[in-house]
Amino acid sequence: MAGFVGRVAELAALERHLAWVREGRGDQRGRALLLRGRRRVGKSRLVDVFCERSGVPYVVHQATRGEDQDRERARFLDEVLRSSLPDTDPLAGITGVGSWDTALRQLAAVLPDDSPSVVVLDELPWLIEGDPVFEGTLQTVWDRVLSRKPVLLVLIGSDLAMMEQLGAYGRPFHQRGVEMVLPPLSPHEVMRMTGLAPADALDAHLVTGGLPLVCQEWREGESRVDFLARSLDDPTSPLLVSGERMLAAEFPAAVRARQVLGVVGSGERTFSRIASAAGGEDRPLPPGSLNPVLRALVDKRLVAVDTPLSLRPGDRDRRYRVADSYLRFWLAFLESAIPEIERGRGRLVAEAVERGWPSWRGRAVEPVVREALSRLLPDERWPGVREVGGWWPRTNNPEVDLVGTDRAPARAIAFVGSVKWREQRPFDQRALAALARDTLAVPGADGDTPLIAVSRAGFTTEGLAAAYGPERLVEAWAP
Repeated sequence: MAGFVGRVAELAALERHLAWVREGRGDQRGRALLLRGRRRVGKSRLVDVFCERSGVPYVVHQATRGEDQDRERARFLDEVLRSSLPDTDPLAGITGVGSWDTALRQLAAVLPDDSPSVVVLDELPWLIEGDPVFEGTLQTVWDRVLSRKPVLLVLIGSDLAMMEQLGAYGRPFHQRGVEMVLPPLSPHEVMRMTGLAPADALDAHLVTGGLPLVCQEWREGESRVDFLARSLDDPTSPLLVSGERMLAAEFPAAVRARQVLGVVGSGERTFSRIASAAGGEDRPLPPGSLNPVLRALVDKRLVAVDTPLSLRPGDRDRRYRVADSYLRFWLAFLESAIPEIERGRGRLVAEAVERGWPSWRGRAVEPVVREALSRLLPDERWPGVREVGGWWPRTNNPEVDLVGTDRAPARAIAFVGSVKWREQRPFDQRALAALARDTLAVPGADGDTPLIAVSRAGFTTEGLAAAYGPERLVEAWAP
């Protein structure tokens, strides 16, 4: 179970789907499961462990991007032949087939009729990319043949937008599969894996993004400084290479999208600043070029869009950020430092990270705090809160970290708050006075609006309607 902390619930969910097949609960004997999650969150490993523990025969095929389709099908049939499926002898003489329709029907012919089995197609978007009719072919063979077998068909993909669309209305696989999302490890799971205190576990989550391959390199109780020093001393460490591999898979040829993501990762948040940095101060990238790139990055879930939350619509004051915590850290500190690390100067890189860490962390933790509060609320104190965001005017002055409302745009503001994620300095009277002043700028808030605060180092002031520390935030992800 090493490296698999926090996946008990997901394994249990897969087992429930297999039990559905085993017990013949539906009008069809088979079930299709669409499993999606961002790259390197452990989808393939999760399914491998599930198959190994399932006690039923299975076959796993992982597609190769850009592979010739004849070779892809030949490899697929070879994997079926060498799998634990009980009667694959009829495939022994087949060296290749001319279509996926034939290949999938060959698979169906050797699946057991009277006992359950599991079939896994990993990197499904790459199969669709290689053969535009694969999606329709899969639907046809599923309807006519595969669904009549007691099989759990697991379709895995890292292209989140494409995987979401597979089951959409008008697509061939609409209403033919159930969906499952595998998230990164949560801050609570990172805390369990690393043995760190809640405050340090949240910092570890900002560095690792909850990616299992990176988290499992974190020694129990190890400080962030020691982890970074050790990881940056090794050019092959998962902390360093995961970012390169993720982006190489996402952007095999999209140079402009990769460039814009790097600009956002460097800290530029507004459309105009991103345009200037991506195109140059003298010749900013024109809106007609930047808009479709940002839309594509948002669709891929690589970039998130935040809008100010208040009684007024805020779409015109959008702010952009890298959606994934790990990529946010990697783009900010590690990408440009790879040559130094490869030259054995990881210590200098670690020192540079430490210099920039306080200011970077102060902003990077805000989305995590908002997600934690969104999980904790509504509660008895805030029964009407359904949205937690921030607020800022076009000038960015003042910026308010937390706004709790009934919806977006809001009809009523429940609270306004501040996040102070500093190592030693608690949230004090001065911070409270600044929050009270800035609250008056938020449309819909006034002097009677309740004030809340989030602090890493505690509180030394009264007058807050609620105060949240690291322990309370991490509890938001507790089982």
